[in-house]
This record gives sequence, structure tokens and C-alpha cells, in this order.
Amino acid sequence: MANSVSKPFPRHLLAPPDPAELPLPPPARPAEGVRLLRGAVYGVLDASRPLVVDLWLPEDVGGPVPLVVFVHGGGWRTGTRDAVGPRFQNWRPGPFARLAQAGFAVASPDYRLSGEATHPAQAEDLAACLDWLHTRAADLNIDTTRTVLWGESAGGHLAALTALTQHRRRGSATVTGCVTWYAPTDLAGLAEDHPGGAFDPRNPSTRESLLLGGAVADRPKQARDASPVTHVGPDAPPFLILHGTDDVLVPAQQSVRLAEALRAAGHDPELRLLPGGNHLWVGLSDEDVENCYALTADFARRCTSA
Repeated sequence: MANSVSKPFPRHLLAPPDPAELPLPPPARPAEGVRLLRGAVYGVLDASRPLVVDLWLPEDVGGPVPLVVFVHGGGWRTGTRDAVGPRFQNWRPGPFARLAQAGFAVASPDYRLSGEATHPAQAEDLAACLDWLHTRAADLNIDTTRTVLWGESAGGHLAALTALTQHRRRGSATVTGCVTWYAPTDLAGLAEDHPGGAFDPRNPSTRESLLLGGAVADRPKQARDASPVTHVGPDAPPFLILHGTDDVLVPAQQSVRLAEALRAAGHDPELRLLPGGNHLWVGLSDEDVENCYALTADFARRCTSA
């Protein structure tokens, strides 16, 4: 009997899958005229969970449709990709389905939270998602040259940071507009903007410090790099900036800082400060909350000619 010769193990089989080649999830139909692809893998990282994105797509459309990318909040520490905020949890159909019914594709990605990785991991994940969406544009029937970023709270921070730096990337989606809801924009300025010393930049346990991997006061370089106002330049896209005047978690002055930086760079951002509005739109009437959403949808339409 002849001796068997062992063959080397095909180690290429151990390589992580390429998200650009993975099959898309089967569609669900959560609302009339809407297809939902839940949990498409857009990123596979070493020693980390796969990163996924939900895709809300309009049915029965002709050519490629414009894209809205929603970035969830949660202080970079928590949050889920399908949550726009508690004021919208009872909407039927929900905010994403409504945008899809209006002719937009909506992508809502996961990203690494600060307990998993510190800045700039979160912005890198969002940029990777935009790369993936651009690569899969034909499969999804989307036009990534017409992409609007929209985020609330920490997600608004990430949306703004990405919108202001995305022009440096090639082979990716083109950001043509950005919407921020009650977003931090200047981490080094938070202590000044919070009344009565409510924010301690030396405290390593704040949401911002956990994002940076240390107290804001001890990480000036990281705080500057993580602040959207630092990256404002001539290539900034149009911005719609919404913030409540009574926000106790992220002062409205943070949105004013972003608007002022954009104006100083020659842009004309639309800044809306909503009287009586607190974080998550607490304190606003249902009509005012509806109007925040309508302003966002109208802005996305103007920025994509949809």
C-alpha cells in the first residue's frame, strides 16, 4: 500500500470574506413600495465583529436612486442602527421607509463603539461603508454621486466629520449634503459651552473622553482631529444643522460653532435653533418633530435633485 502524501492546507480558505463579493441579504417588505435588506456585511475586521448595514430601497424605480446614509447616535457608546430617536419609534411607516417611498435609498450602518475602539475607528467605519456602497451601487440600483449624510447626536458628529473629509477619498461615494441633529462639533469647546462647569474636560469617564481614549484635556491633538469644525474647508458640502436651544447634553452652541466655521470658509449653512428643544427633541411638539424630519427630507431632495 502506497504511503499517502499530505498536501499543504489551503490557507486561502481562512482569509476573511470580501464584503464586495458577499451575497446581499434576502429582501423583506416592511412597507408598501419598500424593500429592506437587513444586515448586509460591509466590513470584516481582524479581531472584531463584522460591520453591517441595513438598506431601505424603493421598489419599481427606473434608474439609480439617490442615497441617504443615516448614522445613529448613542454617545459613541451605545445605540442601534435602526433608531432615529424615541420621538420616531411609533411612526408607521417609519422615517427610513418614508424616505424610500419618496424615492431615496437609505443606508443605516453599524460602526464600532467606543468600548470596542477609540477615534478614529468610528469615522473609518463610516468611510468604509461609503466605499462599500459605491462598490455595490449597481447591485443596489443607487447613485452614490448623490449621497447625503444624516446623523443624530454622536451620529451627527460622525456624519459631519465624514462629510468634511470624504473628498480626500477616491473610489467612494460623493457627499453632496449633510444633516446634523443636536451634534457635538468641537470637543475642545464643550467645557466653555456647557453652563456652570457642567462638563469637566479632565474627567476620563465622559462620552467624549471614552471616544478619545482619555480625558479631553489630556488628548488635545485627538480632540482636535475628532472635531468637525477643525476640518471645515473649501470642499465642504451644503449643511443643514438642527439643534434645540435647551439641550442639556450637547449645548446648541456646538451647532453654532459649526455654522460659524462653515461661513468663515465661504459656505452658507442652514442653521435652525429650535426654541425649547432638548436632546432627542424632548420638549418639542409632535408638529415640531414632524417639521424636523420634513426639513431633513426636503434638504436631501435639494442636495440630490431627487
